Amino acid sequence: MKRNTDLGLLILRVGVSVLMLLHGIAKLFSGLGGIKYLLAQAGLPEFMAYGVLVGEVVAPLLILIGWRTRPAALVLAGNCLVAMLLAHSGQIFMLSEHGGWAVELLGLYLIPSLALMFTGAGKYALSSTHKWD
Repeated sequence: MKRNTDLGLLILRVGVSVLMLLHGIAKLFSGLGGIKYLLAQAGLPEFMAYGVLVGEVVAPLLILIGWRTRPAALVLAGNCLVAMLLAHSGQIFMLSEHGGWAVELLGLYLIPSLALMFTGAGKYALSSTHKWD
């Protein structure tokens, strides 16, 4: 079977961006109250909650279309790290009742985001010639 790295990157981009975008859309409709609460509990300003929309709506859209994929993937990875530290810090070194990592879902968004940050979007993207793609 012939290798097709660009098709693999497209599948990775579509998968991670659509799945994260669903989280962002849910927050658009349900609000950011829970995130504002977590930020306030951590002594951080509540306006930072709007950064979640950048990390869960804007960045996934950019990754999906393949425009400035590398910085968008960095934003998505940062969003995952902040969520881990803010909402799941007590679970980072724990296993779930089924033996998986307790923050496995966030890890499954973080790791592909890091991969896309280093690889870029591939040739099946809106833009693939700029160093940020």
